[in-house]
Amino acid sequence: MTGLGNGPLGPQSALAQAVAVRDRGTMAMVKAAVQHRNVLLAYQPIVQAGRPDKIAYYEGLIRVLDETGRIIPAKDFIDAVEESETGRMLDCIALEKGLVALSRVPDLRLAINMSARSIGYRRWMRLLTRALDRNPTIGERLILEITETSAMLVPELVVSFMAGLRDRGIAFAIDDFGAGYTAFRYFRDFQFDILKIDGQFIQGIARDPDNQVLTRAMVAIAQQFDMFSVAEKVERDEDARFLTQIGVDCLQGFYFGAPTVRPPWEDQPRNKISA
Repeated sequence: MTGLGNGPLGPQSALAQAVAVRDRGTMAMVKAAVQHRNVLLAYQPIVQAGRPDKIAYYEGLIRVLDETGRIIPAKDFIDAVEESETGRMLDCIALEKGLVALSRVPDLRLAINMSARSIGYRRWMRLLTRALDRNPTIGERLILEITETSAMLVPELVVSFMAGLRDRGIAFAIDDFGAGYTAFRYFRDFQFDILKIDGQFIQGIARDPDNQVLTRAMVAIAQQFDMFSVAEKVERDEDARFLTQIGVDCLQGFYFGAPTVRPPWEDQPRNKISA
């Protein structure tokens, strides 16, 4: 006899069906938003740890809007679109909007997220190369962020991609470091410029001895391989002070500024964004 909890009509099955319906609805909204370009970048500052009043650069974070103009939480769809055409289109829109901002604001330094799967996507590469050809200074101010998990899908391709663009001045960041499964035999070959420590290790770190040990180890890796280190999701003063003390170079999080679709340079006609 099939128990109610595990049977085809039981509550677990009903919950699974409800989640599946919800996910399909979310994906339909995301696809529609991409098709109609209801997508924005929200800009979040990354500050120097020793001088938190100094902005090192900004990160442009993708924001997808539903038909009412509300933001669809990225956690609800980002993993699902990773392997799809929609994911590639999102990468294209994010890059395009970031390149426009860089071309309009001469002293802006900006990080844009991308999937390793977009490396072979012709439209994405065409957007990048055309922008670099029109304005070579863009490459010197552009940072491309690739998550640790994404980079490890095709490590040889990522290494080749980075080598091919490094002479255009572009810097590369490995994002969400510590959340994936980096094979350290590839790590030296990657030659990332920036190591971003995943926020799960950062939140509450001042009172978490385990995360303190792990974060110190990641900072040591960054220093050994001559990379800048960035701590994500810094939300408390005591955490910021601890991270500065152990040698983290830059800090990012709500404590220093929330992502905004109205960045400061839009209100500054002289295009000055640094303090």
